[in-house]
Amino acid sequence: MVSIVVPAHNAEATLARALDCLVDQHIPDWEAIVVDGASTDRTPAIAARYAEHDSRFRALRSCAYSAAGARNSGISTARGNWLMFLDADDWVDASFLAKMLAALETAPDAVAAYCGSRRVMPDGELTPSSISTEVAIQPFETFARQCAMPTNALLVDRQTIVELGGFDVSLRTCEDWDIWQRVARLGKRWVMVDESLAFYRVGPNALSRNSTQMLVDGEIVIARGFSPDLRVKHPAPAHADGAIGANGRTASEALAWFALWNAASDCGSGSRSINPQALRELPAGRKWAREIAKVVLDGLMVGSLSVPAQLAARWDRFGGSLTELIIELGKVWGDPVAGRRVQYHLEQMILDVDDLAAPRSLARTLGIRVDARKPTPTELPEGIDQIYACLMMDGQIEARVQFGVLGTVTRRHWIELILDSAPPERRAKILSADKRAGRRPDRDSHFGKLAQLVAQARRLARSSAEASGPLAAPRRAKAADGHDNDRTSFWNRHFAIEDPWNYGSAYEQEKYERQLEILPASPIGRALELACAEGHFTRRLAPRVDHLTATDISAVAVGRARVRCGDQPNIEFGVLDFVADTLPGEMDLIVCSEVLYYLDDAAELRRIAKKFAEALAPGGSFISAHAFVLRDNVEKTGFDWNTFGAQVISETLAATEGLVLEQSIQTELYRIDRFRRVSPDDVTTQPTIDHVPIRARLEFGVARNVVWGGARALRRDVKRSERRQRIPILMYHSVADDGPAALARFRCTPAAFGSQMAWLRTNGFHAITSEQLETFIANRQPFVGRPVLITFDDGFQNFADHAWPDLRSNDLTAEVFLVTDLVGGSARWDAAIGPPTPLMDAGTVRRLASEGAFFGSHLATHRAIDGLSSSDLAAELLRSRMFIERWTGRPTAAFAAPFSVTDRRLGRLARECGYRIGFGGRHGPADLDCDPIDLPRIEVRGDRSLDDFVARVEAVLEER
Repeated sequence: MVSIVVPAHNAEATLARALDCLVDQHIPDWEAIVVDGASTDRTPAIAARYAEHDSRFRALRSCAYSAAGARNSGISTARGNWLMFLDADDWVDASFLAKMLAALETAPDAVAAYCGSRRVMPDGELTPSSISTEVAIQPFETFARQCAMPTNALLVDRQTIVELGGFDVSLRTCEDWDIWQRVARLGKRWVMVDESLAFYRVGPNALSRNSTQMLVDGEIVIARGFSPDLRVKHPAPAHADGAIGANGRTASEALAWFALWNAASDCGSGSRSINPQALRELPAGRKWAREIAKVVLDGLMVGSLSVPAQLAARWDRFGGSLTELIIELGKVWGDPVAGRRVQYHLEQMILDVDDLAAPRSLARTLGIRVDARKPTPTELPEGIDQIYACLMMDGQIEARVQFGVLGTVTRRHWIELILDSAPPERRAKILSADKRAGRRPDRDSHFGKLAQLVAQARRLARSSAEASGPLAAPRRAKAADGHDNDRTSFWNRHFAIEDPWNYGSAYEQEKYERQLEILPASPIGRALELACAEGHFTRRLAPRVDHLTATDISAVAVGRARVRCGDQPNIEFGVLDFVADTLPGEMDLIVCSEVLYYLDDAAELRRIAKKFAEALAPGGSFISAHAFVLRDNVEKTGFDWNTFGAQVISETLAATEGLVLEQSIQTELYRIDRFRRVSPDDVTTQPTIDHVPIRARLEFGVARNVVWGGARALRRDVKRSERRQRIPILMYHSVADDGPAALARFRCTPAAFGSQMAWLRTNGFHAITSEQLETFIANRQPFVGRPVLITFDDGFQNFADHAWPDLRSNDLTAEVFLVTDLVGGSARWDAAIGPPTPLMDAGTVRRLASEGAFFGSHLATHRAIDGLSSSDLAAELLRSRMFIERWTGRPTAAFAAPFSVTDRRLGRLARECGYRIGFGGRHGPADLDCDPIDLPRIEVRGDRSLDDFVARVEAVLEER
């Protein structure tokens, strides 16, 4: 079944181990061809001994001095269906052949099977398992760019290798990469066995540590991968012309990645043979930082002959040159922040696997152990701005913490950190150590330097904010009133502010016009207006009647009405509670509008309707104007008030003895009815019903309470009946019709956004703030009803232009995260993609805050957090918070990380800078177990449909 080719040159120290692993295989159907390449030690004798005792071994002599030539010699005599290449210093697991052949049996069309592998260092230590899942998905595109596996990690079809001409002997290195690339160009399937079954040694003389030769040969292989290869006679059509340079991933970029690996290997071995300019084509974007750090770590292991757990302890050997390399990389990119980001990622990876048995001082990070019971102050070495600590208790690692630092970590600081990380049962022991801890921060301590940044940010915000205008007034909270059951107190509270319902608005004035239109045509002698409020309609009604008695329960309102109508001699004003007081009788007209909602129940409405009828003279008219309310008919447009509305009021009046509906003017939002007092023997006719449109623009105060087209669920109903553990936190960016195509996913059209907000309103959702969310989480209190937190990153002007009107009209609010240094400017972080989108200015922020919008921090400059020094990060957090508080007049407790990028420093540093709520890179719904400083969100993409939006939100509702 399998022919195993074993090239061996002066391999007496390792050959037996390699051959023994073949003897141990679980299946016997194999042959091994040991090809001696002019060895001068005992290698030929060892090969001969195995051949003598086991007929499956054959020993060949070759004049080839390269592994490629020796392998070709073995291939020429191989008889198996499958080929395996095992170098004389490597080995495979005893189950290797059985598992690889079993995988191939399940895929008859496969040309090769491969498995995971581990390096073996000279001291016998093993590196973590490595396997490329991409090979099974797109073999050729992968091998065009990299050698994704060691030589002994696969079985490959022998006939295919023969037809392709075997290994390229002109290559001193990368010859295995070259042959796998040719095999992959055929377009046939590769099968993955997801286990580490292959082991290969790395020694000081390994060719893989010869970066100069590796780069020469690697450049050849990569160039072949991105062009036609005449050595492959029948390539798959898709691969005939070479790899696809998709998303900018070209041959030059592939070579840059290979150069990076070799450069890191050079640093590990103590040499620097690679020019940093060779790395220019590496992607500098933040999403590649971790991948770059992983490649550096991998090359560093080979160059330093160290497993990851040994790298921190050996940092002094290579840390300086490695840090220089990363700094040079930042310079090549023209972006030092991007280089620092790679450094942070790399150091975290290294310390994650170290036990910190001794202090590890890397370039930016200090790794130490700390006695949780007896912490001592920690001075920072030069250049260090974060600490990675193992907190020790009774000789065991209790927890690992990583945090940004600005100065000395005092004993008190350590105790706070330890208490935050320790389980409750340990805290009592730790607290006993707190007695001697100093509480006043030293100027050079972490908190001392943080205090200096606080003062600096406050001064800057105060001077800049004052120069740009006054503070926004805090939003007025509803006054508490312990006398709501006292109707007079209730209404006087409403009239504490003049014009509480914006009587002069176009909407209200249009309604007044229609009430005047519905007046009876005959002369009106005595008229009574109930609930005249501040006299706006009173003034317009008075000229139409001989004498008008205008009344209201609130003396405050009546006083304003008297002033407004002082030039109208036919008006008599009075304070009257039409529910409790006796009404004057024999009235030709009674007007009572926009107030009957406030009656206690339908029974009281019936009693009052009878009272109205009795106060009318025979033939007198009663006029009522009231809005439609969802409680009357949930399927019809109406106001979402917890009361009955126009439909019930009209039906009750029509059912009242002595009242008959004569005329009705009906709009989508309200109806105006005229009833007549009739005697039992009067002849009645069918009423006149006029349906008219609303032409006036609705003010936000009105529109926010309207649910157009009816509702599927009412807020008050779901608040009574539904409790849940999860909540959707929606993340938006831009609301606009146009913009760069590359940013389409971050841009909702105004129409799409409006549909989404209307859906939320129709389905009973109510908006909460991040601070309210924090309270739910802190108290482990289930969410009531259907809450949603709506957030916007960046603070674009189009939020004010398009999103905010839709939010207000649907009685929703949102939290906008501002880039404070750029407020009033544009989103210059997107300048490379297209024209930067304008950002709101401070005046707009003030206005929206006064209207009920909320604002948080998107930091000061929109730079990704993981590339900022701890000092810069703290300064941005503080400066941003101070400015927002000056603009809005409210405390700022929430931030959202730019680009949704976070690191382990952020949470603690953000809390120290005054934040309690944070949104990072996690996606999905939030629940009561979430850390409030690291909350997940659901991105609402502009390139998705309303159905997709609904499905994602409803998925959160399904789990209570």
